[in-house]
Amino acid sequence: MSASAEKRLSSAQRAVQQLREMIFAGELAAGSNHLESELAMALNMSRTPVREAVLTLEGQGLLELRPRKGVRITPLNAKDMAEIYDILTALERLAAAAAARHKYTDADLSDLSQAIDDMDRALDAPDLQAWARADDRFHAALVTLGGNERIEAIVNMMSDQVRRARASTLLLRPLPTKSNEDHREVYLAIRNGDPDTARASHRAHRQHAKEVLVGILEKHSLLFL
Repeated sequence: MSASAEKRLSSAQRAVQQLREMIFAGELAAGSNHLESELAMALNMSRTPVREAVLTLEGQGLLELRPRKGVRITPLNAKDMAEIYDILTALERLAAAAAARHKYTDADLSDLSQAIDDMDRALDAPDLQAWARADDRFHAALVTLGGNERIEAIVNMMSDQVRRARASTLLLRPLPTKSNEDHREVYLAIRNGDPDTARASHRAHRQHAKEVLVGILEKHSLLFL
């Protein structure tokens, strides 16, 4: 974000942005406890915008505010992530099928194809952080192409929790070459106007991603409590 854009953000918006970055980077570790005054000091802000940011991030499932005990960064656990993936799988496969029925042009699908190309380049590097950013862009573009604003809103609400879990486990997982192949299958099904294949391919992709992530969380559970 540019310096001019950052200046336009309110103090609370800046606090949300910075706390999110600290959570995703592991500076505020899963399961750790913090006083609001401590967070305000770390951000060099007053407690008021930090409190607003905490309430926003609580609504996104990234932390919880406990009366008289401060803030606890939400732990990562296999059960929660399995449930979240089940919901995302159901909603995103609907979006994939809807996108295929729209008969989009190649230009309309450029964000999807560019994200896949970027994921391929990231794995060639290899640069897993760049891969994760491109993966986020693919899923965001897919849901937008589905054209259902309610699905988009629910998916956006849950995506942060998936993003945090993936960021925390990225170096523990195998190189995600299959994920790239899955994305390309979904893209081609949408491009070919084949909703059944788009739906089935995306379901299989999300199911495999769930198995990988949940398996890591179960195996390394003590790291994320």
